[in-house]
Amino acid sequence: MIKIDGSVAIVTGASSGIGAATARLLAGRGARVVLAARRADRLEGLAAELPGAMAVPTDVTDPAQLGHLVERCLDVHGRVDILVNNAGQGLHVPLLELRADDLRAVFELNVIAPLIAMQAVIPSMRAQGGGAIVNVSSATSLRLFPGLGGYSATKAALNLLSQIGRIEFADAGVAVSVVYPSVTDTEFHQSLRAGHFAGGPRRFPADPPELVATAIAFAIESGEAHLMVGDPPRPISPGSDDPWAGGLARPMPARPGWGGGAAGQTASPDRGPAT
Repeated sequence: MIKIDGSVAIVTGASSGIGAATARLLAGRGARVVLAARRADRLEGLAAELPGAMAVPTDVTDPAQLGHLVERCLDVHGRVDILVNNAGQGLHVPLLELRADDLRAVFELNVIAPLIAMQAVIPSMRAQGGGAIVNVSSATSLRLFPGLGGYSATKAALNLLSQIGRIEFADAGVAVSVVYPSVTDTEFHQSLRAGHFAGGPRRFPADPPELVATAIAFAIESGEAHLMVGDPPRPISPGSDDPWAGGLARPMPARPGWGGGAAGQTASPDRGPAT
């Protein structure tokens, strides 16, 4: 669990939507925010609004640029307390129309980039005694939505990386949390890699990005493993009665001497704050 006030937070995908709303909320609560995205002009404009904010134009699919982002944060602030992996892209096409190159590109952005970002911040978080990582997933990874197979698969992969990271990084004092937005009122559906937003027979009202930002801030300060976006944010856990929890993987029972050492044997890694 990390207090936002006085912390240093990296937010990816910060040029608009959920990322920009999260940066504003964290800065408003006293964090020094490091803004990362490809659109430098938007980043600079947002940084000018937020006290102590710093813009670092970054293509998160480039490991060298991700490394530079973390290095810049450490050079200026000497620490990184929070990482919000928010950058991502949609891919809304039926499986028969799903192109391999589109799926690879979205997998690089939605899965590989967050993994490399986590790897980049863990050494400094470990050295300073802890930190918080929040990975922004999607409610589509917890249910079956025809036409979203490629996108949902990338977010489901992110969920598993996050759950295992929560176990493996626990001995470093780092809590890994996942936030699950539903339809959000952002530019997301206007910048899909392929396809279009159909809405389906049940059209969900779009949440404001500020509601997602509130869930992200709650995850940072509470250390909850899984949060559905809502007012208020709703924790869910594997095996619970919540209708959205059925899509969560359950941790292996603790076994003496089995994999991961002490970090792999933390009690109930997906229930409540990390210890």
